[in-house]
Amino acid sequence: MQIEVLKSKLHCVTVTEANLNYMGSITIDEDLLDAANMIAGEKVQIVNNNNGERFETYIIKGERGSGCICLNGAAARKVQVGDTVIIISYALMDFEEAKIFKPNVVFPSEGNKLG
Repeated sequence: MQIEVLKSKLHCVTVTEANLNYMGSITIDEDLLDAANMIAGEKVQIVNNNNGERFETYIIKGERGSGCICLNGAAARKVQVGDTVIIISYALMDFEEAKIFKPNVVFPSEGNKLG
């Protein structure tokens, strides 16, 4: 049996931009992607702590070291710059593997910086 489990999470990052005039997705600083073991094109769930919105989109790689968290296209309507969001990705895996799997959970500091 396969189940869907938490693979990666960027916990409480700050939205730095919202770009309505873009085709869609979320742009994330490449350093944050590496730390969370996420990749460009990966499907993610966004949870907005400020307004309760929950939605899905896919990742675009942002400039390394920029701290960028930019919601693009229609998703830009679900956030405001300065909102705190959680970015979550999931993976399908065998039930037994899932019991021992350890997700990558990252807690960036102010400015969406690591460490």
